[in-house]
Amino acid sequence: MLDDVVLGQATVPNGVELTLVRHGSDFTILLDDNGLMSTQANASEEALAVLTCQQLTERAKPQLLIGGYGMGFTLRAALAVLGNGASITLAEIVPEILRWARGPMKAITNGCLDDRRVHIVDEDVALLIASARNAYDAILLDVDNGPEGLTRRQNDSLYSIAGLERAMSALRSGGILAIWSAFPEAAFTRRLREVGYEVTRLVVRAQAGNRGVRHLIWFARKP
Repeated sequence: MLDDVVLGQATVPNGVELTLVRHGSDFTILLDDNGLMSTQANASEEALAVLTCQQLTERAKPQLLIGGYGMGFTLRAALAVLGNGASITLAEIVPEILRWARGPMKAITNGCLDDRRVHIVDEDVALLIASARNAYDAILLDVDNGPEGLTRRQNDSLYSIAGLERAMSALRSGGILAIWSAFPEAAFTRRLREVGYEVTRLVVRAQAGNRGVRHLIWFARKP
């Protein structure tokens, strides 16, 4: 039986400690002793990108903001379906995450961080949202396990009424705020609608072939 090999540790600014572990050819990022993300379960992160981009097909040069790189599944899925005119701003505040992507997980990363459509920003995605006006066709958030600050308490502001209003201001007309979650949260759906979004919830599976645990994606469209 193969043993887990610890490859590195990182601390989210003002947040939790993350650990990168390899088990054979698979990788897992742990929060404490719990798996936060894994190469064995990535279908829902890919769905976050693909299903969002499917709603942007009429936009010739869509501008996307992705909060959090993780293991890059959302970014790579977006690049695979977007055209050459698209642009993706990737906000990642944990430098070790990108070093792991370019280091031990280089084969999985597959050059996506060097794609000319990708602009990497070492900044809190909340600050990028707050400073933007009618800038993005879509904002994709997968920085926590749901609409609450898991990796850092400051992330609570992203999912508050004020945070959702800032996201709406940052979106262009008809733009989409897409949020990945490991669990349903009826109160968050009500909050989105209270702000004025047109809301769709979709249950997706963690693994390809409609297998694995159920996750949820909110698609909140700005009117």
